[in-house]
Amino acid sequence: MISSVRGTVLSASGTSVVVEVGGVGLRVGVTPQLALTATVGTTLHLFTTLIVREDDLSLFGFAELEELEVFDLLRSVTGVGPKSAQGVLATLSPSQVAHAVADDDDAPFRRVSGIGPKTAKLIVLSLAGKLDVRAAAPTVTAASSTSADVLTALVGLGWSEREAQAAVDSVVADRGPDVAVSVPSLLRAALGHLGPQKSLGARA
Repeated sequence: MISSVRGTVLSASGTSVVVEVGGVGLRVGVTPQLALTATVGTTLHLFTTLIVREDDLSLFGFAELEELEVFDLLRSVTGVGPKSAQGVLATLSPSQVAHAVADDDDAPFRRVSGIGPKTAKLIVLSLAGKLDVRAAAPTVTAASSTSADVLTALVGLGWSEREAQAAVDSVVADRGPDVAVSVPSLLRAALGHLGPQKSLGARA
């Protein structure tokens, strides 16, 4: 089992990064937010899990151990594959997943591509009591450059510039013009506003 990797980022796009470890380039599936913030040439540390199938070996990585733990819990739910679990974490933070489960609210999961109403309800039922409900992390201020980066990422994920701009504007308006957020935080919020992602495909 490959539980973590640390190395130089060789490339990053869409939902994957290639990290060079000991002279070997490892392709790791990540959320769009993480791929967007991974800079070629810098060192990246990821908590990872290796998914072994008959005809495929896929490595998935996360910046935080909590994300990996939630990813594994999501995969334990019948009907939720690794790409769908990754899709959940591209839309919701671990804290938001925990709160949705605690509130018996399957609506946030229905917004994830590849997860239908039955599976969304099953996620809530299956994960009940398995997640710690913690306060959402405080947000900090949204600069125009951050909004521009998020707009570019959303267009790259398949939405039109008009749709993407409307989502970014709505999120920034909700948070207030003087509240700054990081690119991953703003992108996650915009993805939640837009609904099912066009680029993540069907459930694996």
